[in-house]
Amino acid sequence: MLVLDFINVGNGDATLVRETDTGFSMLVDCGHDALQRDDHPGELDPRSQRIFAGDFLREAGVSRLDMLLLTHFHRDHVGGLGRVLDAVDVRQLVTTYIPPDGFGDLQPDGDNGLNSTARNVLRCMNFYATALRTHPGRVHELVEIPGTRSEFFQLTGDLSMEIYCSEAGLYRSQKRIFDDAFDGVRDRYALMRWGKFMNASSLRQRLYYHGKQIVLGGDLYGMLWDRDTTAPCDILKLPHHASLSSVNRKFLSQIRPKTIVVSVAGGRPDERPHPYIVALLREFSGDVQFTDAVSLPGLVEPVFHKSVHLEIP
Repeated sequence: MLVLDFINVGNGDATLVRETDTGFSMLVDCGHDALQRDDHPGELDPRSQRIFAGDFLREAGVSRLDMLLLTHFHRDHVGGLGRVLDAVDVRQLVTTYIPPDGFGDLQPDGDNGLNSTARNVLRCMNFYATALRTHPGRVHELVEIPGTRSEFFQLTGDLSMEIYCSEAGLYRSQKRIFDDAFDGVRDRYALMRWGKFMNASSLRQRLYYHGKQIVLGGDLYGMLWDRDTTAPCDILKLPHHASLSSVNRKFLSQIRPKTIVVSVAGGRPDERPHPYIVALLREFSGDVQFTDAVSLPGLVEPVFHKSVHLEIP
């Protein structure tokens, strides 16, 4: 049986994939470093069951990950990496950038002459790099995907995965910008530009198990997906937290998911999930679920849980 937990990390993404027959386990993204962002007003609802990805792994009895996949380096996807590495050993970490040997702290908030956008890019990378540096021995193999082709992994006898990349030039730019940053270069304009393209560089995954297909959309806006990656699926983890740019009617008519999971924090002040997108999702699927307790009058009633838990026999 394949068990999927779309963890309620509040802001961000963290998806745990386990096969019960073999004990295989994979985590896709690690959530944010906080359960509530600074720009969210008020206290958490006392009924909230938001949980850090690392704490969820502990509660689930997972002490070892066969694979940890990072789709891209925004804080709400890599900020929780340190807590994850506190909880588990990782056989293989797969992503699109590995810091150079002997890397140090990027010091994003020092007196470096950068504006807030450029600082944020460095801050996101620093969460990822610091977690690696402060947990020596926790990750046994680092695998950098070059971004020049799709990647195929036979994870178990019954479970396989394709990883889809975006335009190859994005990953070359990413490598140059972050290599320079670790080398002490603070190119304000390059960092600012990259801040606009981080979501566009997000990896996507399609899992195959017993005739079922599960698509994990990362944060890549639906309009940027090529038609070859929008074949129909059974389960879709919606891209980019159901923002207005996350998907459109054409995308949904092609991918036609039976179940849709939206990883999003309830009460976000930026219309995520966007009411129009939620209404559109319900046109295409009778099963739309949210990781956090989202409330949209007439559209969504809040459900308090630690994860959207799905099982495939």
